[in-house]
Amino acid sequence: MRARAAPTKKGPRANEDIEYPEVQLIDDEGENHGTVPTEQAKEMANEAGLDLVEIAGNSEPPVCKILDLGKFKYQAQKKANEARKKQKTIDVKEIKMRPNIDTHDYDVKMRNMRRFFDQGDKVKVTLRFRGREMAHQELGVQLLQKVKSETIEIAKVESEPKLEGRQMVMVLAPK
Repeated sequence: MRARAAPTKKGPRANEDIEYPEVQLIDDEGENHGTVPTEQAKEMANEAGLDLVEIAGNSEPPVCKILDLGKFKYQAQKKANEARKKQKTIDVKEIKMRPNIDTHDYDVKMRNMRRFFDQGDKVKVTLRFRGREMAHQELGVQLLQKVKSETIEIAKVESEPKLEGRQMVMVLAPK
């Protein structure tokens, strides 16, 4: 038995690219013919007007199926596109606040935060301190605790409030 070479082109090996002495053959109706010499399998595919396509090259002997290669590639591409369409990327949205934020501004930021959670995104709440506000960091902690208590039923705290230079950061994730 010779060593298996990696496929040179993209996609499954077909027809003349299959170089094994014998293969496990499945015909176009899905019937298993057992282990068959590769040349005989290629002849059967030609008689049917279809291609001999390697389905499972890692098994011993490799599994090959008689089918239409163009249709097989098209179906695989459609399946990959469908899987890509269904996956959701989670973004991290940032909400910036100041320790002495006005009530209306706070309400607008909270409304946006709820909208982000409804869309399935994480929210990074950044509280920026300027000048002498650094002397009153407890106001920032109180504000972030208020945000945390108002979002407790729709979000969980992924990272507790922590000071990074002149800003305090907390990350919330939807439940």
